[in-house]
Amino acid sequence: MQDFQYSNKFIINKSDLSHQSIIKYLDDIKSNTVDYADIYFQYSKNEFWSLEDGVVKNGSYSIDQGVGVRSISGEKTAFTYSDDISNSALKSAVNAINSMGSQGKGSIYQLPKDNEPSQKYINEDPTQSIENNEKIEILEKIDKLAKTLSPLVSKVSASLACSYDVILIQNHFGSLVQDVRPLVRLSVSVIVESKGKREQGSSGGGGRYNLNYFDDEILSKYTKEAVDSALINLEADASPAGSMTVVLGSGWPGILLHEAIGHGLEGDFNRKGTSAFSNKMGQQVAAKGIHIVDDGTIDDRRGSLNVDDEGNATKNTTLIEDGKLVGYIQDAQNAKLMNMEVTGNGRRESYAHLPMPRMTNTYMLNGNHTKEEIIKSVKNGLYANNFGGGQVDITSGKFVFSASEAYLIKDGRISHPVKGATIIGNGPEILKQVSMVGNDLSLDSGVGTCGKDGQSVPVGVGQPTLKIDNIVVGGTN
Repeated sequence: MQDFQYSNKFIINKSDLSHQSIIKYLDDIKSNTVDYADIYFQYSKNEFWSLEDGVVKNGSYSIDQGVGVRSISGEKTAFTYSDDISNSALKSAVNAINSMGSQGKGSIYQLPKDNEPSQKYINEDPTQSIENNEKIEILEKIDKLAKTLSPLVSKVSASLACSYDVILIQNHFGSLVQDVRPLVRLSVSVIVESKGKREQGSSGGGGRYNLNYFDDEILSKYTKEAVDSALINLEADASPAGSMTVVLGSGWPGILLHEAIGHGLEGDFNRKGTSAFSNKMGQQVAAKGIHIVDDGTIDDRRGSLNVDDEGNATKNTTLIEDGKLVGYIQDAQNAKLMNMEVTGNGRRESYAHLPMPRMTNTYMLNGNHTKEEIIKSVKNGLYANNFGGGQVDITSGKFVFSASEAYLIKDGRISHPVKGATIIGNGPEILKQVSMVGNDLSLDSGVGTCGKDGQSVPVGVGQPTLKIDNIVVGGTN
């Protein structure tokens, strides 16, 4: 039996609600001939600190709470929310939902298989894990360390963010589910200057930890990565342009996979026929040897959840297996409408937003080649080790991504750094151009945030080193 200690403390005991009254309100909605209904409560605490040039520039703390009520009839959704958690607010929300009418058939949504959640992270409140002066000390350490690493460092910025969410969901299947979600993130940015040239480097990470995660070793790692990145770009030449072989590094370059391919595998885009992967289930959409999964079950990861925002256990879902499309990312509604299984990917930014199919941690599995073998196989090409921003068209699969750290490959060796490189291509096509997959899978350090339909959620990405034949690189040379 689930312990509701946290949701009772932060949600139920602060209101005039009870578990029994929540169930009754949901039953009121279900009696109105709907196909699906749920009630989503959220208590959220957020804290943010930032330092610039050795001075704390921002320190903020906020608490938000509310409830979202939803019903589904076929493809139509009724939704309302309130920042007041009380019997009167919930009664008004339910009345509003019921007044919107229903065209449902009372069809049965199937309870997901293997729907028993497991505990993947601590229940602790990270905002309370260390004192405020210790939080400032973390940022000050980064500032001092960056300036000792290179005399060329002219500016240091660092920020520390942490949040604590307590979720309570009464879903259509009769389950009352609690989740407690800690999240921390540290970001480092530096500017270096030399001979009138300025370059920027950044790093950071985090996950579902408390703030004790950021020990001296982690702080040194992030700071050195940021400084090294800036110094490398200071010495970089302009990137060449044209069609060439590109090697993508492991870890964060998986953001390209996330954007160019992952979004196209979300159920709503495929149900509506607006994805480049629509109606391709069972077909070869990538080169053999490519395996892609979405896995919300990895301990402590930024994109992991015990349950999704519909109260269903997250899963490790295979999307592409040996190059064949075998799965989509699904929430309850899209799974029902597509006659597929729920995958535990119903996610929402907050109680004021509707859930939809969203990625958790999306990554490509290992292949058989070492990074060294892959580099050695390239006579002339580009090695992209880190990426900045990018954009993608879900319908066509076309994408453009900028490399924040890249090098030329000459005669099987990584040579001089270049800057201004952009990777231009098509998601489904790029998968067919992969000729070598590395055995060095790594996940990002815990910085990913995904946007979709105006909603942002934390995610993870990852991949091994990849060799992509004949892709267009935009450059300035």
